[in-house]
Amino acid sequence: MTHYQKLLKVSTNGKSLYNITPRIAEIVTESGVKIGLCTVFLRHTSASLIIQENADPDVLLDLANFMAKLVPESAKYIHDAEGSDDMPAHIRTVLTHTSEQIPINNGHLVLGTWQGIYVWEHRQQNHVRELVVHISS
Repeated sequence: MTHYQKLLKVSTNGKSLYNITPRIAEIVTESGVKIGLCTVFLRHTSASLIIQENADPDVLLDLANFMAKLVPESAKYIHDAEGSDDMPAHIRTVLTHTSEQIPINNGHLVLGTWQGIYVWEHRQQNHVRELVVHISS
């Protein structure tokens, strides 16, 4: 069994979705793995990972608007030590994912035609998010 692991840093400019598919695909290529599994793990509790539509940006906008209504920053949360956007960010992360697994075939991620891998930054400030990309065959 072959294993390959790399730390990926993603700079975010506040609340938004950041397409990291090309960067993950690069790491898969570097690994040399032809058939296997790519696990992406986000090392944070106020951002998340999703696999979502990568063709029409309106989908991402609708998701962000839905999440803002579902988990409003204006609610009265007990935890507010890091600002009014922190507890809503934790809740949004619980409702999504901090890891994803994508099969690898013929040295490429086996994503659907319209799928992309995104870091979903739930905080308003800029952050550097760390992801562990683990590839095994």
